[in-house]
Amino acid sequence: MARALAKTEAFEQSRRDRKRIEMLFAHLKRILKLGRLRLRGPRGAQDEFTLAAIAQNLRRLAKLVVRPPPMAAACVA
Repeated sequence: MARALAKTEAFEQSRRDRKRIEMLFAHLKRILKLGRLRLRGPRGAQDEFTLAAIAQNLRRLAKLVVRPPPMAAACVA
């Protein structure tokens, strides 16, 4: 039954989505050093994780802002 489910398109989409999320968590742990939370308590952990997620989103936003839009590059060439 599990093998039959693994061949469905829904499973493949779910797998792609999980991979994207896992890569983000791996980046948080390795690059942003979030392997161990430093603030105490559930609220502190939530605040620290939120700050790390904001930093990650700002990095992604900076990469998008630096790149020219695809249509502008095609018009110039």
